[in-house]
Amino acid sequence: MQLQQLLKSLELRNHAPTEQWDPQYCGEIPLHIDANGKWFYQNSPIGRERLVKLFASVLVCENGEHFLVTPVEKVKISVADAPLVIVAWQQVNNEQGSVIQVTTNVDTQYPLSDDYPLLVKDQVPYVQLDHGLVAKVARTVYYQWAELATLDEATQTLQITSGNSVFTLGHL
Repeated sequence: MQLQQLLKSLELRNHAPTEQWDPQYCGEIPLHIDANGKWFYQNSPIGRERLVKLFASVLVCENGEHFLVTPVEKVKISVADAPLVIVAWQQVNNEQGSVIQVTTNVDTQYPLSDDYPLLVKDQVPYVQLDHGLVAKVARTVYYQWAELATLDEATQTLQITSGNSVFTLGHL
């Protein structure tokens, strides 16, 4: 199996085809995602995981604002930081190399790659996802990656490799 085929096979997303829809904007609703990726409606936690996954399947980010998009309406929600969190990862190996597959708090999976790169903003790691969304890397995952990382002496950075891509985890 070629590396590109492996990367594609590692994607597990349950996102609606929101890019095909052009619904009317209907205003803002009192839905909020806190900095830890926990979802709230009218300041009450949403305890039903299936409902959170349903909302996440129609979530998009446009120009830094987050919306739930359906075929008939588009509503704005508030997000404290990143709407999703990378809560787990695994190393997937094949003949062409090793790929890091990340899993979000809503059970979507992505291969860490040029299509889904690791970004570090203000010393906080995120993974860029589809639909303009980003997922913050949980502290436990970050520390596991720090143990896996190699030091680039020239730039004094910790780096991790996934497939053919090399990502900077942080600077010393």
